[in-house]
Amino acid sequence: MIKIAQLSCGTEYSSVQYEIEKAARSVGAKVVYPDVSAADINAAVERFGFRPRSPQLKLMIARAIQLADGLYDADAVFITTCFRCAEGALVRNELRRFIQENTRLPVVTYSFTERLKASQLLTRMEALVTIVSRKELLAREKQSGITVGLDSGSSTTKAVVMVDNEIVGKDWTPSGDVIQSATYVLENALAEAGIKLSEVEAMGTTGYGRYSLGKHFKAKLVQEELTVNSKGAVWLADRQHGEATIIDIGGMDNKAITVRDGVPDNFTMGGICAGASGRFLEMTSKRLKIEVTELGELADRGDWRNAKMNSYCSVFGIQDLVTSLGDGKSFEDVAAAACHSVAEQVYEQQLQEIDVRHPIIQVGGTSLISGLVTAVGEVLGEKPIVPPNSQYIGAVGGALLSSGFM
Repeated sequence: MIKIAQLSCGTEYSSVQYEIEKAARSVGAKVVYPDVSAADINAAVERFGFRPRSPQLKLMIARAIQLADGLYDADAVFITTCFRCAEGALVRNELRRFIQENTRLPVVTYSFTERLKASQLLTRMEALVTIVSRKELLAREKQSGITVGLDSGSSTTKAVVMVDNEIVGKDWTPSGDVIQSATYVLENALAEAGIKLSEVEAMGTTGYGRYSLGKHFKAKLVQEELTVNSKGAVWLADRQHGEATIIDIGGMDNKAITVRDGVPDNFTMGGICAGASGRFLEMTSKRLKIEVTELGELADRGDWRNAKMNSYCSVFGIQDLVTSLGDGKSFEDVAAAACHSVAEQVYEQQLQEIDVRHPIIQVGGTSLISGLVTAVGEVLGEKPIVPPNSQYIGAVGGALLSSGFM
């Protein structure tokens, strides 16, 4: 059984610990806790160079050092503290960096609320298990045979057909009924490829509807989107060797993933509000009475400094937008401000939880919004790589990885 070492503070309250262990069990993993003594804690805090007030945060530090020194055996690390605690956030991030600098263990960090549910943790736990148990699969660089990838996302559903490491068919549609949407794009992608469903040798499914699709189509690979998306991103960007950071600003949540030789080793997902996701850009487009596909070009002609949006919340963000329009700001400036707001919030919410590595690969449907790519580049000081077919990363990753099950 895969052992996930938990470094945490406050999880014994409001059944949070139960939900964490439940999520781990559901993906075949076991949560473990490095053994430490009182003397270990005091020495660890001195070595770490920071003395938090909370005894549990001190215990987290001691357990992290046990892992870094190889004194406790684990396969992955889950670091979590309450989202309301500033001291906890500081320790959480520094311990994540410390473990990555001193071990090769995959790490995920998470800030919890009192109403945490196991479903919120499932993707993270599943990704940790995948990285540990399927590292050879994730490291594969080429697809072979005839395979299909289906990505059932929150906003769109995508299908990709691959033959011998080449995309030969693809399609997408707005997500509706999970099975109907997937069937529609699959049929179109197969028609473009000139291939019958009976000829497909393996299929991989990912996204929110992956389990339903996996059962319906008898897929050989049913996988969470963190590992699948990262595989698709590095393949599309031809960055399967060395390090990179993948940014996927989705319709409902965002993902920031660091990879080394094509294998993820640290990731974060989610966000405080839809104001940091593609959903906010859709809302902005509707207010400006344009298609979201037109927003990027409009934003590239504007200056975000003329119509600042500083809210983390999509509701208050729209209020900022309305106020700016009421003050006579141009559509171009408002569009640029919306894109910059999302990019800035992704930086503040997600990218503080990882150490950004270069190059930066921006993917997902929102990577087609040029103004957002421009804004991400301005915030990070480096223009991201947007590979061809960047919106199909999940489907490409599913097709690529499923060929390992033929």
